[in-house]
Amino acid sequence: MIKIKNATKVASLLSALVLSASAQATIVEFQTSQQSFKVNLYDNQVPETVANFLKYVEANRYDESVLHRAIPQFIIQGGGIVYNDEDKLANIETFAAVKNEPKYSNVRGTISMAKIPNSPNSATSQWFINVKDNSAELDIQNSGYTVFGEVIDSGMNVVDQINGLTRCGEVPVINFSDEQCSNADIKPAKENLVVVYSVKVLDNDPNTAASLTPKENTLIKNIEKPSTDNGSSSGGTLYFALLMLASSLVCRRFNRA
Repeated sequence: MIKIKNATKVASLLSALVLSASAQATIVEFQTSQQSFKVNLYDNQVPETVANFLKYVEANRYDESVLHRAIPQFIIQGGGIVYNDEDKLANIETFAAVKNEPKYSNVRGTISMAKIPNSPNSATSQWFINVKDNSAELDIQNSGYTVFGEVIDSGMNVVDQINGLTRCGEVPVINFSDEQCSNADIKPAKENLVVVYSVKVLDNDPNTAASLTPKENTLIKNIEKPSTDNGSSSGGTLYFALLMLASSLVCRRFNRA
């Protein structure tokens, strides 16, 4: 009887731990030059992806990074280029790639990991936020893009503002005209870019998950083999354009698409 009672207690303890873990959700704040916005992460649902993202947060690797992509009514993207200690643009130092976890749908307001075309498990540091419902494309392309959180409160107002900025190629800019973008002799300064000053953890209280109702990615179930990006003009191709962008930003000017 003693063994049974002890086993029951152990089972109850494990059950409590599982329930606690399933409720866990971390809230982070992106502090940017265009105001701040908050994101609630799906810690338990896509644990490897969230752990990967938080690893960059804890290492301060997103500090002073640049939003290098804004496609109108599609996405904004960052996490690839950073201002270093010399105040010069450089590649963000990346950790090992993370396993793809395409469980939830790329609807408006969700944050997902960017990756290399035709390589489902290639996500490292780059992330993007869906400005509209992109589920028809991104839930299936490249074996699905992993959604790992959602913008909360009034944060999408800030995201929409960034998405509507003038662009040099695909790079959102501030107080920088199309004419200036076309002039190779005029280089945008730091104040002309959308800078993420930092990403901070605000709350890792398990109760923050109570209001989350992520939409399941049901399209991925119909894929029998890894799908590929179609490279359409609609912006369906999300990729590590970091080297190309960094080269144009550091060495010359913004590359116009």
